Amino acid sequence: MTVSYSLEVANARFGGFSKLLFRWRGSIYRLLYKEFLVFCALYAFVSVFYRYTLTSRQRDLFERIALYCDHFTNTNFIPVSFVLGFYVTLAFNRWWGQYTSFPLPDNLMMVVSGNVHGRDERGRLLRRTLMRYAHLSSVLILRSISTRVRKRFPSLEHIVDAGFMTAKDVEKLESLNSDFNKYWMPLTWFSNLAAEAREEGRVRNDVALKLLMEELNKYRAKCSLLFHYDWISIPLVYTQVVTVAVYSFFAFCLIGRQFLNPMKGYKDHKIDLYVPVFTLLQFFFYVGWLKVAELIINPFGEDDDDFETNQLIDRNFQVSMLAVDDMYQNLPPTVRDKHWAAAGSPAPYSQTAGPGARTPAFMGSTYDMRMSAEDLQVHQPQDSSSNIVMLQPRGSLGDGLEGVWEKGKGIIRGASLPSLLEGLTHPVEDDCVNGSGDEV
Repeated sequence: MTVSYSLEVANARFGGFSKLLFRWRGSIYRLLYKEFLVFCALYAFVSVFYRYTLTSRQRDLFERIALYCDHFTNTNFIPVSFVLGFYVTLAFNRWWGQYTSFPLPDNLMMVVSGNVHGRDERGRLLRRTLMRYAHLSSVLILRSISTRVRKRFPSLEHIVDAGFMTAKDVEKLESLNSDFNKYWMPLTWFSNLAAEAREEGRVRNDVALKLLMEELNKYRAKCSLLFHYDWISIPLVYTQVVTVAVYSFFAFCLIGRQFLNPMKGYKDHKIDLYVPVFTLLQFFFYVGWLKVAELIINPFGEDDDDFETNQLIDRNFQVSMLAVDDMYQNLPPTVRDKHWAAAGSPAPYSQTAGPGARTPAFMGSTYDMRMSAEDLQVHQPQDSSSNIVMLQPRGSLGDGLEGVWEKGKGIIRGASLPSLLEGLTHPVEDDCVNGSGDEV
């Protein structure tokens, strides 16, 4: 079963994460302890062999070899950190992608429940059969990639006994000759049955049928993606490179990290400790890192933190059938809510939440910015009408109005259109009328 500790780390407190270090199930200790014990035993064997079984000349040769190995293990001659870090990142991204690709029927069952109508037996049969076909497709693909599901359904007869398919479905599935995985066949049955429901009027319009097919294709795409994740693995050559790099590094550490005779004055060998504490920590970190990658590279196995595929199958089937059958048009009465007369009233808090649970609503980062009295004063711009430059009229209208008015010796030029129109509406003066009474 998947190990979950979300509640224990909901609040960051002193020693909160330290409690997780003492867990056994799903821990790095359970995953690594065998390799760790083997490394300690081999290191102890080499140490005893060096100290008590070799002659003086053989010890000198061993010490020169140990110094040579120690020189390369303390440098970047073997880039363990780089190779291992990139591999773990690649494996983690693949692990998360497989989780997000798991086919969940929630969207599909909502569309089926809302668009395949009929409270009679035929309507109920259509809705349940549609969701059973969709669920059967996910069972077939998970049976192909998950060891847990394969052990639960070793044959198609076990799927029939579980109620996910019928004997007629098995005959139809086996009657189609194909060399490839046939997990997609129930989804084809789904699409054909949806078209039949449209012809019967159970699906009332083409828009609803289109919505059904869109959600079905999204569901099918996730099933297909799981199949391809199982088919296309991380290249084997890279997995081999990482494994060889890590284990060869610590194979040289068995010799290079031995404590040599301090009386001979070797560099960095001034004390003689029987337990290589920091070498063991380095083994714990690097090999533990590698074991984490091995754990998450295929989450459809039976490790502690692998996906609970059988539980997901049970959950999806139960929820989907409840949504399209028991809950079809099964609504609570529509009544006025508690806050009908007082719209916008706050919801109450429990005593456990505490008096300080309700915090002010966030209004923006500058909402509480402090302003001085001078900043709050309103400054009106000064009148600068004397500096306004009037543009000369352009175009046919401006050319026609230019020079129309002549008063005395002065000629009004460049006047604005509103002022000219205003002048046209004024009474005509005497000096603007010629002898014949015509206006000038």
